[in-house]
Amino acid sequence: MNFLSLFVLIPVLMMAGLFLSNSRKQLLSVMTTGAILLMIFSGVLTYMYFAERAAGNLATMVFTADTVWYAPFNIHYSVGVDGISVAMLILTSIIVFTGVFASWKIDPLPKEFFLWFSLLSIGVYGFFISTDLFTMFMYYEIALIPMYLLIGIWGTGKKEYAAMKLTLMLMGGSALLLVGILGIYYGSGATTMNILEIAKLHIPIELQYYFFPLTFTGFGVLGAMFPFHTWSPDGHASAPTAVSMLHAGVLMKLGGYGCFRVAMYLMPQAAHELAWIFLILTGISVVYGAFAAIHQTDLKYINAYSSVSHCGLVLFAILMMNETAATGAILQMLSHGLTTALFFALIGMIYGRTHTRLITEMGGLMKVIPFLGVCFVIAGLGSLGLPSLSGFVAEMTIFVGSFQHTDMFHRVLTVLACSSIVITAVYILRMVGKFLLGKMQDPHHEELKDATWYERISVVTLLFFMFALGSAPFWVSDMIHHSVLPVIGQLIK
Repeated sequence: MNFLSLFVLIPVLMMAGLFLSNSRKQLLSVMTTGAILLMIFSGVLTYMYFAERAAGNLATMVFTADTVWYAPFNIHYSVGVDGISVAMLILTSIIVFTGVFASWKIDPLPKEFFLWFSLLSIGVYGFFISTDLFTMFMYYEIALIPMYLLIGIWGTGKKEYAAMKLTLMLMGGSALLLVGILGIYYGSGATTMNILEIAKLHIPIELQYYFFPLTFTGFGVLGAMFPFHTWSPDGHASAPTAVSMLHAGVLMKLGGYGCFRVAMYLMPQAAHELAWIFLILTGISVVYGAFAAIHQTDLKYINAYSSVSHCGLVLFAILMMNETAATGAILQMLSHGLTTALFFALIGMIYGRTHTRLITEMGGLMKVIPFLGVCFVIAGLGSLGLPSLSGFVAEMTIFVGSFQHTDMFHRVLTVLACSSIVITAVYILRMVGKFLLGKMQDPHHEELKDATWYERISVVTLLFFMFALGSAPFWVSDMIHHSVLPVIGQLIK
């Protein structure tokens, strides 16, 4: 068996173990064991990838495997990874691991929750290791389907509405994506759906004009691109904590990853011609999402609109089509994944104690839950780009790469996108000042308990990787840089 397939097999075995479990203790044992194994295998894969690089293997994809699934349509089970994929697998393993501990007391129906959570993980892992368009699309759909039930059953607030809205909008994006993928396959005249093989061919430019917008928009819907972002705030606000963590931390990254790996890589001429349209849309996402966050009073809505802004930066950087900005886009995926997962974890923990997410109903919480309060401040500083934390490295790389364009159009858009840093500082500092500092609004809050041991494991793990990426980003950026070059090479031919 190919080593990469273990990332799909382990969640499958986790689901089998969950079916056989009869108590919460057994459920948690299965999930914790599986999450730890995935973390270990991610570390092993990273070591193996650097070993391949040190040995001089500079192939676009390594650890590849290819098996025919359905010969009449040339559908293969094709897997392989490069530095970008490895980084995304590491991020996914971190979020799955911390999500398990954040869901330690999930109720009701914990078995069913963890089953759907594991299925969601299968879709994400499978997507990142796939090099076949159909297999990638299949895993993409597997990742989307569980969201409806996870939000609709275990969510809060207007959960049925949010689950339906999210599912319908993402399925609409999937429909556009399917048409785009079929257009790429038949338009290229390829004998396989393997991305690497199609990249060697030339899709007629007139067909690229049709299928590039469909493909980029299809993935862009999941990346919360304006004006298709409206599912994101409602979905995040209603989702249970671990689902918000996995959805915002990893699932939204499928959008940016797909735009870069499929739309930009396979249709470079159309990308050059049409990028200006999507640059405007993603620029709006960056600024609008930050401004919208200022006007929210619900902690989850603040973080959800913040995600619209920060994920907009990913797509914005990808469309700049140079290696510095593209490297920054991948770093931003990692940084935002860690930061937003930490935010949602902390918000869930605070909500579980105060039973409210409205900052107008809270105050002075730093006095009674200092551990959670300090961690929330650090998460906020990471989000606004404090040096030594992951957000600074990612955003600086994006803006430096974006400003390398010398024309007025790109530079004006870059300056406008840079303004999101100031706006982010406004809503982060306002939020922290409102509910962590000042006078306590509810006298019952004096009885609150600070984080439990399993909550601390989740939070500290995310903080550790935020500091690691922000303080020593060079091994990650080097791994990403070499994997960005083949795509950028296509774009600058």
